[in-house]
Amino acid sequence: MSTAIRTLTVLGATGSIGTSTLDVVARYPGRYRVYALTGASQLDRLYEQALAFSPRYVVVLVEQAAERLAKRLRAAGSDTEVLCGEAALEQVASAAEVDTVMAAIVGAAGMRPTLAAARAGKRVLLANKETLVLAGRLFMDAINASGAELLPIDSEHNAIFQVLPRAHREHPYAASLGEAGVTRILLTASGGPFRSRPQESFAAITPEEAIKHPNWSMGRKISVDSASLMNKGLEVIEARWLFNALPHEISVVVHPQSIVHSMVEYADGSVLAQLGTPDMRTPIAYGLAYPERVVSGVKALDLFSVGRLDFEAPDLARFPCLRLAFEALASGGAATAVLNAANEVAVAAFLERQLSFPRIAALIEAVLAQHGGLPADDLDALMAADRVARDAAHAWIARSGALIAPC
Repeated sequence: MSTAIRTLTVLGATGSIGTSTLDVVARYPGRYRVYALTGASQLDRLYEQALAFSPRYVVVLVEQAAERLAKRLRAAGSDTEVLCGEAALEQVASAAEVDTVMAAIVGAAGMRPTLAAARAGKRVLLANKETLVLAGRLFMDAINASGAELLPIDSEHNAIFQVLPRAHREHPYAASLGEAGVTRILLTASGGPFRSRPQESFAAITPEEAIKHPNWSMGRKISVDSASLMNKGLEVIEARWLFNALPHEISVVVHPQSIVHSMVEYADGSVLAQLGTPDMRTPIAYGLAYPERVVSGVKALDLFSVGRLDFEAPDLARFPCLRLAFEALASGGAATAVLNAANEVAVAAFLERQLSFPRIAALIEAVLAQHGGLPADDLDALMAADRVARDAAHAWIARSGALIAPC
């Protein structure tokens, strides 16, 4: 095992990915050093993490919160410095002392610091979907220009990364999938909590039901995305950029047990899969230690207790968000950024009981029809498309309020 110490910034330390990352890091105190932790709202958790890992910096977004946290840390005898604001996120992601960045800030807010890490040539452990959904080409250009290492942390993309030919996973833009002997990427999806629920009852789905994923422990927003299959749609867009895959080279397979995390189909007819217990510490440990493998704390997979593995095609009529993601990817331009922004607004409204579950997709489709053709020439254009789409989504909710079925 390598004895070199890796210095780590965790963007989004208080979320499920961030806490799982620190769980793995804590198992190897001589192998990893935490340089910075960032968080938005869970200040008590961030305080405890700062005391446990003694980072040089902690970053929050609100000045008053930064002042309160700094006071608490000083009172506890901590030397950790508290920084504030979006520029500070980019600072700790690109700092010269850092070689590894866990990019786990949920939503569009994570894009700029993740892009800063890529431009600075870091090992980027990518758990933020929106970076590639908003700015896939821009981000991959930054990775290729700087020589940064990109390791996907989503369980599905991490599985694909593990079973692709090593030359392609480390240099995907040197050749097409076909030239690497690959015919298709098969992204598995659990189907979420409503896979077999009658569609006529979807208008009555509550936020409490939507966030109860049958297999994975995740945050509220990503749990709703999983329930609508938008999460899988975003992963399709990610896979296009991560692996230099054309849309027709990506398929989605519903696999309720979440044991097969994804598969790669080869030209000779072989299909290689990565299997494991549903626990995000597996891909996190893989990314932290790559190309080595270390103990992650995950329970070993017992296939005898699993008993069976089922596979089925996704139902795009019941779950139109997946269809919309494929359509946005095919449209090009800023369509995927518009899709993502509209979805973030729709999910937030659903969680606040302002929007019924079926109307998440209706809102996204309406905003895409209105603004899906916006340009994506550079980061400013993409962020402008993001803002336009959010404004349009809020306006759609305001106009359609009388038509919204109660949650």
